[in-house]
Amino acid sequence: MTSKPDALRRLIDLPGVNDLEYRAILKRDFAEPEARAEFPEIDACAAALFGLTADEAEAAPRPQGWDDIECKAPAVQVAAFEAEGWDVTDDKRRPLRVLGHFSAPLWLAVRGVAGTLPFQAESREPEAWVSKLEADAKRFRKR
Repeated sequence: MTSKPDALRRLIDLPGVNDLEYRAILKRDFAEPEARAEFPEIDACAAALFGLTADEAEAAPRPQGWDDIECKAPAVQVAAFEAEGWDVTDDKRRPLRVLGHFSAPLWLAVRGVAGTLPFQAESREPEAWVSKLEADAKRFRKR
């Protein structure tokens, strides 16, 4: 009885990320790594979501064999994040402009090296076998 894979978790749907993405659309420099010094809300959001800031994630020791995925091109990271169950794109399927601020903390949390993943409530939708079982029970009661 294995359940179907869950839908991808969207980074932009996490608290605060959509607002930061909007600001990066309005001001291109907001997406640059240097923006973290000028805008502390970027680090505050990352710390609230993953338990680490981007600077703490960059300084965190990596296990042997780490592939430095957080340093790769955004398009490569998008595919790798999807394989891990995360959607790091906007509604037009473009990598988020603020991905550079969140990729290292998210990678460390996804791989269990440092930080934590945000809580996600279990889906309230019944699995297919549960619905089928309920339908069979209703038919049985009608006999």
